[in-house]
Amino acid sequence: MRLSRSFGKTLREAPADAEMISHQLLIRGNFIRPAGAGIYTFMPFGYRVIRKIWNILSEEMDAIGGQEMWMPNLHPSALWEATGRWNTVDVLFKLKTGANREYALSATHEEIVVDLALRETESYRDLPRMVYHISKKFRNEARARGGLMRLREFIMKDAYTLDTSEEALDEYYPHMIQAYYNIFERCGTPARAINADVGAMGGKSSHEFVVPHDQGEDTFIACANCDYAANVEAAVFVREGEKPEKLDELVKTATPDCKTIADVADFIGVPTSQTGKAVFYWWTPAGEEEKNGRFIFGLVRGDLDVNEVKLINAIGEGTIRPATDAEIIAAGGTPGYASPIGLDVAKSIDAPGVFVIADTSLEAGGNFVVGANDDGYHYTGANYPRDFAISQMADIAQADTGHQCAQCGGRIEARRAIEAGHCFKLGTRYSKAVNATYLDENGKPKLIFMGSYGIGLDRLMATIVEKHHDEYGIIWPDSVAPFQVHLMHIGKGDDVRKTADSLYDTLRKEGFDVLYDDREASPGVKFNDADLIGVPWRITVGGRSLKQGGVEVKRRSEKDRHLVPVEELIAHLT
Repeated sequence: MRLSRSFGKTLREAPADAEMISHQLLIRGNFIRPAGAGIYTFMPFGYRVIRKIWNILSEEMDAIGGQEMWMPNLHPSALWEATGRWNTVDVLFKLKTGANREYALSATHEEIVVDLALRETESYRDLPRMVYHISKKFRNEARARGGLMRLREFIMKDAYTLDTSEEALDEYYPHMIQAYYNIFERCGTPARAINADVGAMGGKSSHEFVVPHDQGEDTFIACANCDYAANVEAAVFVREGEKPEKLDELVKTATPDCKTIADVADFIGVPTSQTGKAVFYWWTPAGEEEKNGRFIFGLVRGDLDVNEVKLINAIGEGTIRPATDAEIIAAGGTPGYASPIGLDVAKSIDAPGVFVIADTSLEAGGNFVVGANDDGYHYTGANYPRDFAISQMADIAQADTGHQCAQCGGRIEARRAIEAGHCFKLGTRYSKAVNATYLDENGKPKLIFMGSYGIGLDRLMATIVEKHHDEYGIIWPDSVAPFQVHLMHIGKGDDVRKTADSLYDTLRKEGFDVLYDDREASPGVKFNDADLIGVPWRITVGGRSLKQGGVEVKRRSEKDRHLVPVEELIAHLT
């Protein structure tokens, strides 16, 4: 490609709202252009990178038996209603036709695949199968951000497996995990597989592939002593501490102006781990209106925080929001001074009363300081179960740096990362919903076991830039670079231009992807653009180098420049 004829231009300055370096460099380098919040056009340079990533994904999926296909992006509502997700996936873009038919734009394709499985699978001889496609997805993100990191329209490779049993799914799953390792390694972004929450996808378990990054929006927990790693929403840890040998008397104590855990602990003279933290929510069950929800009283040891994803998983599918003061008071609590003591506690999520869900940390301590449900007062010497009841005990606390690893007893730490991919063991979550079965060897119907595996190409492209850049621009790995060679001529003279033109033709005939800067621009402009665009090899044809018997060759990732005779250039590059 001749740069003088390329569509779009490089920019000297990044947009003011571009915070991440990938967002800045991809716009400045003429790889992407915004069309709206979370919606981008891939310019010719950017599309070439996407196609390189696309090819790597296809090769690795084909290598483990994948069959590439093309699935629709317009989904009839009936498919999502059949799996129970039409009203539970809050990022769906929904639309209605004049004939009052409802559709959703594809946020993911489990519904399409399980419908195909229902129609195309008859017996065990039709299994196992793995299909995949690379296509657009649409999600109504509340706040698109980070350039290509969180989009409303994006490109995803999603693969799906169909198996006869849980054992067969478990046997194949490591092949997919290894394929993902291969993909990220080939793209220059080595990733780590960690345990993760299944979220709205459902199923038995999942693994998230993360690339450590200080500006990543994901948080994962890793042990400094062993190989344990998990997303913060799924991480487990040891609640250190023991119940006291002697239980203190429950005493109501005045604690004026003490509404925070730190205030109360300082006033009473105890560590925060000897306090109880009350956190209040309004929970709306999946598919229900908010008015049909209920008040949730969360209780955790004062030195810990509630992880809301863990909380939702513990009580069931649905959504939560912070409870209002009026809702707290209506439940019998006092904002800032609440505890379960004296409340009518429900026996289960479906029973009347106040539903109190407590973290297991309450069992690793005692003689707690908790609210007295009276403005300006707390109880000291509070102990479970002597002084109060709960509805459910569960792991609802967030793991953090310094906590004890449940696997080896070492110390864990919280790290920031970019989520680069996700693999799910869906099991029979979707096949059961639509009765997608096969006939086994005995002619009996059995449910199909499914897996789902996704990688966002846009986000992977941005992650590559986050990992491969310097102060001057992008440094593309060879495997995904838009071009292999950035050729330019500098200075004046017919020999310079003729040599550059001839090299352009020769390199292309030899099979190289070449970006040829044939513009009549200053050397400074050309060198700056070359560094910004980030093609792996730069070849400069100039009067001085020709007089010295060659052309200047430089790797974008290296500082050194080499003078290479024109007749030896092809051999040097290969």
